[in-house]
Amino acid sequence: MNYKCIKCDSVEFVEGKIRATGSGISRFLNLQNNLFITVSCAKCGYTELYKRKTGKLGTVVDLFTN
Repeated sequence: MNYKCIKCDSVEFVEGKIRATGSGISRFLNLQNNLFITVSCAKCGYTELYKRKTGKLGTVVDLFTN
């Protein structure tokens, strides 16, 4: 992946994931059905989020592990 931080011009980065609840019934049941991939600059910490589609299995697992 080609990455260049828009804040400090560093090319080193760290990837991660964040799960979050949506709205409506999923929020009421605390189902974390939104998945975001994070790309963080290793030098300054600036982070960008990219939304990804989640599978049904991840939502079901979240329901039982919550």
